[in-house]
Amino acid sequence: MTSAPASPPDSPASSAVGAPPALHLIDVRKLYVTGDTEVAAIDHATLTVAADEIVALVGPSGSGKTTLCSIAGGILGATSGQVVVTGQDITGYSERQLSAFRRESVGFVFQSVNLVPFLTARENLLVVDELGKRTGSAARQRADQLLEELGLSDRARNMPSELSGGQRQRVAIGRALMNDPKLVLFDEPTSALDSKLGDQVTQLIRHEMKSRGTAAIIVTHDDRITQYADRVVHISDGVLQA
Repeated sequence: MTSAPASPPDSPASSAVGAPPALHLIDVRKLYVTGDTEVAAIDHATLTVAADEIVALVGPSGSGKTTLCSIAGGILGATSGQVVVTGQDITGYSERQLSAFRRESVGFVFQSVNLVPFLTARENLLVVDELGKRTGSAARQRADQLLEELGLSDRARNMPSELSGGQRQRVAIGRALMNDPKLVLFDEPTSALDSKLGDQVTQLIRHEMKSRGTAAIIVTHDDRITQYADRVVHISDGVLQA
């Protein structure tokens, strides 16, 4: 795996100046009912993420990290509270509205990467734009641009099985950026990587987010990642502890 680009200065990108917060959670709860018992996976969470801010969400397994990100990304609905993403109040959105919102406004990089195994690296990026704002040559140009920026131009025609773990993670980052989202959610992006590769990927994440003025939440239980974040937010038993 080639070295990640050096981290740029921490000054906000010009595109983020005057932009609304990337995320604003207000007194959000997520309850699950087990028999006669209610379990709060997220308990009265209030959190604001600035338009170009990188937040590390740190906590042990089962603390509510992934649930919180799923609510922020419109995958899960909150039981109560308000969820505003890039100025859109998605709290009462229908499933159809949420689908359009996820496609247009949020990028996801999952722990297991979830690349389509029978598509090349380039095709894994292009599949995102089948229903997106770009089609045809514009989508292909965007994919090629991202692969070049991520140091993967020479791997564009490779299948996921032919890529290293770090390269697959880079493809996943490129896929998340295809539609120019305002917020990217990373779920344990270094969990399957050794320390050296994990450090390179996290440097890359910071570089790509800062160069675009894009906000990110990085879900992790790895305290080493926190050095690349602008802010660290801890969560325990569904309760945020800034």
